[in-house]
Amino acid sequence: MALPAEKTHFTYSDYLEWDGPERFELIEGVPYLMASPSDVHQEIVVELSRQLANFLFGKKCRLFTAPFDVRLFERNGESPDDVDTIVQPDLLVVCDSTKIDRKGVHGAPDLVIEVLSPGTARHDRLIKLNQYQAAGVREYWLVSPEEQTVQVSLLDGGILRPTEVYNRDGIAKVITLDGCFIELEKVFRA
Repeated sequence: MALPAEKTHFTYSDYLEWDGPERFELIEGVPYLMASPSDVHQEIVVELSRQLANFLFGKKCRLFTAPFDVRLFERNGESPDDVDTIVQPDLLVVCDSTKIDRKGVHGAPDLVIEVLSPGTARHDRLIKLNQYQAAGVREYWLVSPEEQTVQVSLLDGGILRPTEVYNRDGIAKVITLDGCFIELEKVFRA
């Protein structure tokens, strides 16, 4: 799908009209094409999803996986023409059910997990981190399949600060979900 060349700032209204096999994120009105994930990326997402879903079963918080639209800065009553940032994190947990609607999530999730790939690492580490920070995401994980590590950042004073790095044989504590731990040897099987 070709985006109109004469337009430089897009909104959620535009985004909803895009059809085709391509997936996009929209950050401050700028579209970013998302590549299909690798098999390793998908295996990591599936295992993280399994462990998180098992922990969350019967609890109020809900787990979602990409593709699932997160309208980070949308406020109640805003029209799609007013929203210009939509992201699709690999995994997200939302504990406030009022943020969930049929189109996705509006506002900041409690936990966001991004699995890095060579084409998205810089985007996830800089651009999306800044967006998640500004929106008020409480906990942000960057999972590196290459290094087999998980970097955890927590929101502190409005800044997502790196607080812990776990390696493949560690057990990662999910701070925003009291009592939740992720066995990383099951996440990084290779």
